[in-house]
Amino acid sequence: MSISADNGEAAGLPQGAPIIRKIRADQPWRWLEAGWADFRRIPAISLAYGFAFLAASLVLAALLFVTGFSALLPVFGAGFLLIGPLLAVGLYEASRKLEAGEKVRLKDVVFVSSRNLSQLALVGAMLAGAFIIWLRLAGWISAAFFGPVGIPPLTEFVPTLLLTPRGLAMLAIGTAAGGIIAFAVFAISAISVPLLLARDIDAVTAVIASVRAVRENFWAMLLWGWIVALLTALGIATWFLGLAVIFPLLGHATWHAQRALVADA
Repeated sequence: MSISADNGEAAGLPQGAPIIRKIRADQPWRWLEAGWADFRRIPAISLAYGFAFLAASLVLAALLFVTGFSALLPVFGAGFLLIGPLLAVGLYEASRKLEAGEKVRLKDVVFVSSRNLSQLALVGAMLAGAFIIWLRLAGWISAAFFGPVGIPPLTEFVPTLLLTPRGLAMLAIGTAAGGIIAFAVFAISAISVPLLLARDIDAVTAVIASVRAVRENFWAMLLWGWIVALLTALGIATWFLGLAVIFPLLGHATWHAQRALVADA
């Protein structure tokens, strides 16, 4: 790996700005290996985190079915990719402690202590805003194709979506719109949250560093985004059960992504 500039000022950035490394295009596979190694070192804590997330997902899915909005399940599943980086903050802290040779306790993962909590909250607000925008956009697209009647239940919605011209058109437009939002959010959140745990910097600096990491390592980060999306989709396809393992695995791996992409201070 090489470093893109000797220091922040040499790259035309403010002094103290994180220095982004250039990495190999296949590097994301190494992040998964490192994430799995962390998972195996603290399996009880990783699984506790994963099952807590699984329980929350099942409660949300049950509420959607009970209230008659089961067709929104794919929308909320896609929205998970937008806010997932913030929900995994405890896993980043666990990997940070493992790297530093510190003991990892469950309370440290559940109640993350950081000097940058206010900045983490700011990034969280950005991701929550993107999630709300996605929900509103999905609602507008649904109204455009199904009118004021609303979309049918999930059991009727899936065949309509896949087997009718109206459904296929909605799927194409929704996928394109969601893809644009997802890529923008991925760029600002790929490493910004774990970076705020690793460095005493502000949210804007962390977000800019994340965007630079995606821009300067486009193909590697495109592969990483594909891996995250594919594994998340597999987890959701198992009625969220697979996320009990996949979510902590990706959380640990994201910490190692940040460590690989950002040069030591």
